[in-house]
Amino acid sequence: MESKTGKRGRVTRSIPIALTTIGAAAALMVTSRAVIALFGPGLPYRLPQPPEAPLDSEEFRRFLSIITDSAVHPKTQVSVLTNGDQFYAAELEAMRQAKSTINLEAYEFLEGELTNTVLDTLAERARARVEVRVVIDAVGSMSTKDSYFSRLRQAGGRMCWYHPLRAVNWPRYNNRTHRKLTVVDGSIAFVGGADFADHWIRATKDGPRWRDTVFRLEGEAVGAVQSVFAENWLESSGDILSGGVQFPFREVHGNAMAMVVNSAPSGGCTRSRILFQALLELARESIRITTPYFLPDRSAREAIARAAQRGVKVQIITAGKYSDHPLARKLSRSMDRKLLQAGVEIFEYEAAMIHAKIMNVDGCWSVIGSTNFDHRSFALNDEVNVAIFDRELVERIEQDFEEDVRHSQQLDRQDWRARSVAERAEDALARILIREE
Repeated sequence: MESKTGKRGRVTRSIPIALTTIGAAAALMVTSRAVIALFGPGLPYRLPQPPEAPLDSEEFRRFLSIITDSAVHPKTQVSVLTNGDQFYAAELEAMRQAKSTINLEAYEFLEGELTNTVLDTLAERARARVEVRVVIDAVGSMSTKDSYFSRLRQAGGRMCWYHPLRAVNWPRYNNRTHRKLTVVDGSIAFVGGADFADHWIRATKDGPRWRDTVFRLEGEAVGAVQSVFAENWLESSGDILSGGVQFPFREVHGNAMAMVVNSAPSGGCTRSRILFQALLELARESIRITTPYFLPDRSAREAIARAAQRGVKVQIITAGKYSDHPLARKLSRSMDRKLLQAGVEIFEYEAAMIHAKIMNVDGCWSVIGSTNFDHRSFALNDEVNVAIFDRELVERIEQDFEEDVRHSQQLDRQDWRARSVAERAEDALARILIREE
């Protein structure tokens, strides 16, 4: 007969086993949701009746405006700011000159030299009675302490976390704000690929300074960027952005026509995904994509392959050996086979981690903003993109593209055939994850 002590011992030992089982189940659930977030299932996107109007026509601009629910803002002025030394200098200078408002939204705002400077600048402007509002994603900046923003709050500025990790937010924890935007005095906006962290301004233990691009906008399109910020400010703070200083009018005579595409998940589809699909389907001359994580869904892959097969010159630059997500790079490579066979040119940037998010089409359209070429950006994140019609801007962006190609390694179909057994196994796993037949 077993003693009572023995029974208690068995019960005691069973408790950690049960806790371990629960922990493993929870980890599996989180991992599964993360995989689904990266690879789908994505909605099919088709354009069964494409417009016959050329991409440089007024009719096509109306079509794109309607399907993305985005107004066309003529006379927009756009400046290209290449790499951190340029775009942070421009943003900080605009902040220092702010007279009425500064609104900032970011996914990553990581403690360090750069963000110390940004917070000191924001706090100084707040003390000068400039209205300062900041929204930071709670997961993207999980390593940043809430107390880091104390100097801003004490100066009169306001800072809110987007979807903080609380029980009430659990059903939406996978919906993050991935937007990167700053609006100053309602008249200058910065939109692009970069958040706020030291690896955009200097080399770190993980590699050289990141390669990225941010765009400065002036004109009516800035009001639309302000409206994008207002959405998540309301969701994070409970306040509707209002007041004459938030939405001023300042006439600017730029050459670009811009559409600000506000993207948030709804039933698995987003406006940004519609925008990208339409331009991929209708390109007739060239498609040039720069993206850190090239993990397109089936519809995008097929659209890119069809474009190359009908004679469109398709070139893609993505992250190489300095990728901050090596698994994403491996899985990206696994889906390159059919695209290479279709004639797509794919380059891996070798000089640093490349983080710019840009697509140029037919020498007249540019899509700039925060969206990566993956399922998370297209279906789960809050993003902001600006579709711009301006041949001069495309030419300027493509100067950077050509320079980036010079620092890249082109993938070759022969190299793909010469993969090792381990690489072939990784490809097989990737095909399961991305549901490629």
